[in-house]
Amino acid sequence: MSMDLFHTLALAVGAAWLSGIRLYALVSILGLLARYGSLQLPGSLSALENPWVIGVASAMFVIEFIADKVPAIDSVWDVVHTFIRIPAGAVLAAGAFGDYDPTVKVIAALIGGTLAFGSHATKATTRAAVNTSPEPVSNLVVSTTEDVYAVGATFAAAFAPVLILVIVGIGVLIALFMLPRIYKFIKKRIEVRSAHRASSAGPPNPLR
Repeated sequence: MSMDLFHTLALAVGAAWLSGIRLYALVSILGLLARYGSLQLPGSLSALENPWVIGVASAMFVIEFIADKVPAIDSVWDVVHTFIRIPAGAVLAAGAFGDYDPTVKVIAALIGGTLAFGSHATKATTRAAVNTSPEPVSNLVVSTTEDVYAVGATFAAAFAPVLILVIVGIGVLIALFMLPRIYKFIKKRIEVRSAHRASSAGPPNPLR
């Protein structure tokens, strides 16, 4: 495998994974690095350095940064972005291989979408569990950690291909370990809340 192909693969994998966590931060940082730094984006990812793309992505990142710190808004934001982050991961992965055979781009899109789904599902379910906690500080800490992780990993995707592959590999393993447990936790919390509401409502009135 040539170094150019290896860098393209690492960037595609990293971009797909991170799109499920902080899509707008990823796009704006890659665009800024390509336009004003030394980063050369492969394939059709060069479109990210367009000023309009950078501007829109940066504005959306600011909105997401604020929304992500408010538990109620964050939960709705994650649900809505299920239909944005996963397709975006597929598009970014395919775009990285824009100069390759269409078959390669289709495979990249499939893998990219899968990676974006994995990271988004882990983020969304983890935050759903945190957001149901009565302790508001937990949400702020987790959200800030995600910000730092996403920004650092984006730089790794741009300049440290081996490191980003390691980061994504560890992330996939964590996702496979955490998702079933988080799902069971959320399901249990919902069942407990439903039972509490039913008991609070009391027995049905036979005269009604």
